[in-house]
Amino acid sequence: MLVRLAAALLALALAAPSLAAEASSPAGHWKGAIEVPAGRLEIDVDLARAESGAWSGDISIPAQGAKDLALAEVSVLDAKVSFRMPGVPGDPKFAGELSADGATLAGTFSQGGATLRFSLSRGAAPVAAAREKLDGIDAVIEKALADFEAPGMGLAVVRGGEVVLAKGYGLRDREQKLPVTADTLFAIGSTTKAMTATLLGMLADEGKVAFDAPVRRYLPWFALKDAALSERLTVRDLLTHRSGLPRHDLLWYNFNEGTRRQLVERIAHLDLTADLRERFQYNNLMYATAGYLAGELAGTSWEALVRERLFVPLGMARTNVSVLDSERDPDHALPYAKRDDRVERIPFRRIDLVGPAGSVNSSASEMARWLLFNLAGGKAGERQLVQRATLADAHAPHMVGSGRGDRREILPIGYGHGWGVDAYRGHRRVSHGGGIDGFITMVTLFPDDDLGIVSFVNAGVGLPDLVNNTIADRVLGLEPVDWIGEALARRKTAEAAGAEAEKKKAAARVAGTKPSHPLADYAGDYTHPGYGTVKVEAADAKQVSLAITINGIRTPLQHWHYDVWNGAKTDDPTFEDTKFLFRGDADGQIAAVEARFDAQAPPVVFGKRPPARLFDPAALSAFVGRYQFPNQVAEVTLSGASLKLTLPGQPTYTLEALVSGRFALKEAPIVQIEFVEVGGRVTQLRSHQPDGVYEAKRIE
Repeated sequence: MLVRLAAALLALALAAPSLAAEASSPAGHWKGAIEVPAGRLEIDVDLARAESGAWSGDISIPAQGAKDLALAEVSVLDAKVSFRMPGVPGDPKFAGELSADGATLAGTFSQGGATLRFSLSRGAAPVAAAREKLDGIDAVIEKALADFEAPGMGLAVVRGGEVVLAKGYGLRDREQKLPVTADTLFAIGSTTKAMTATLLGMLADEGKVAFDAPVRRYLPWFALKDAALSERLTVRDLLTHRSGLPRHDLLWYNFNEGTRRQLVERIAHLDLTADLRERFQYNNLMYATAGYLAGELAGTSWEALVRERLFVPLGMARTNVSVLDSERDPDHALPYAKRDDRVERIPFRRIDLVGPAGSVNSSASEMARWLLFNLAGGKAGERQLVQRATLADAHAPHMVGSGRGDRREILPIGYGHGWGVDAYRGHRRVSHGGGIDGFITMVTLFPDDDLGIVSFVNAGVGLPDLVNNTIADRVLGLEPVDWIGEALARRKTAEAAGAEAEKKKAAARVAGTKPSHPLADYAGDYTHPGYGTVKVEAADAKQVSLAITINGIRTPLQHWHYDVWNGAKTDDPTFEDTKFLFRGDADGQIAAVEARFDAQAPPVVFGKRPPARLFDPAALSAFVGRYQFPNQVAEVTLSGASLKLTLPGQPTYTLEALVSGRFALKEAPIVQIEFVEVGGRVTQLRSHQPDGVYEAKRIE
């Protein structure tokens, strides 16, 4: 025992000079401030000594957006330490002295003839300090996943230019019991928007686009429903949700036909609910437009551009832009949702056409690189991908948000280019959430604190925001707030209230009513120039009397009251409890169906398409001929796929098909033409006019 103790004392004695040398050396991380007249200017300094004995270092000044600026003429002579900041006006210099215990470094800072005091305290490197503060976070997350019934989570934390944590929790596939890893792919939803905005920033740096120039300078065909607003809308307006257009999400939701340009062209037919820049209205279609614009300016597609300009240089090799690609990857998370008190696997939702607004899929490991890129001012390694000022502009507020916030710890400020900006417990925060069926993501940056966090879950629960807040509180040394516990309590209360409300929803239903027409009269195709075509089909009247198909989503309809039908419960809940009102015309025909697809916008009205045969030249040819009125002969001819009617002394009229099977005169719609068939042959023409019905017998 004495031998061992002696050996231990000898080892301690040998180590003592080394420990003393370390304390007397200024190498390491320092944090403090310069005492300026207006207060304290916070600074971080890192000093290091090479094996050759040469000293180097860098300095960060968060309030000025300066990060890791290289120092020059770093000199250490006993306890005296000095260095300067090259390339800065006024030749700023620091001259200080290390305290006897090596814990502080203080002295004078001079610049342009002014001399001020500075003081720095030795601290752990940001990465080591952050890892220490996150001790025990695994248990917190695992409990949260269980409480919120979320299968799995991916998480990454970066600080000080390094990855502090990149990890997976829970399961990416519950059925196969496959775990989430740091490399598991999740849908990141609307956090894609910041990537699209960054691409436009790169193009702006190259002079290919100006944020405050009208969109029509680059896309002359682009239009909104308001012609004057169309001329004024700028590229920055696309990125800041201030176009005057509400969400209209059900236009693009599950819509995968045609091209992105065709999707953008539909915007011209959508109702606006505000003037340009009047108020914040979140809009995915504007980001689809922004992505399409970026691709056009670069002479390629948005998909190719985001890979070339972001994913490749950032080393995000497995990050993709379509769930079709994710499904082919061996390590991807499956989407889940809670329905009828059970968490169930649901299908992937493909949103490729609106991709620039939210179709990217990535992992904790690769999103960590996106965080580092943003915190480094647009640099990937030593390569500056986007100008620092351009990225800072994206992180700055350009539009006041629509919410006041419900927590005094958080002060909403506004919206930048694909980023929300607020003050979180006294710290500037830049963040954005994302959600698409079965996935929720939150990306959070604290630029002044060099801290970035991203988390995602494969369930429709808002857990990532709560986890990011919890991690931020720990790393920033803030008084703990039980974000997760408080939200869980609110969730249980909301679920109880929702269940009670469900019981009462039938109270608005008028009992004892019935449809005004036979079910077959409601069937057909209904169209809207923006939302496209919906199909209504007659079904088994004893179960679900009608069904409607919108963007490939088929929803059973149950009679609610009068000519209103309600979206019934089915595998896809998109249109569940949506009310569809069928409207008649003056001829007594079911001529339209309307539904409120956006809480802010007027109902969308789909007009019923006339029978398909009235657009078929072969079928229309049966109506061609001459018809004898009492005092004149009318001639019907075929031009392409439309009929023409000629009367002596009058211009030629174009016949437009109606839901009733009749035709209206395009130039005088008050007059309707009906062709009478007997035995499969057209024998008569009837002209329906306000003062009566005039008949003409076919003469050839």
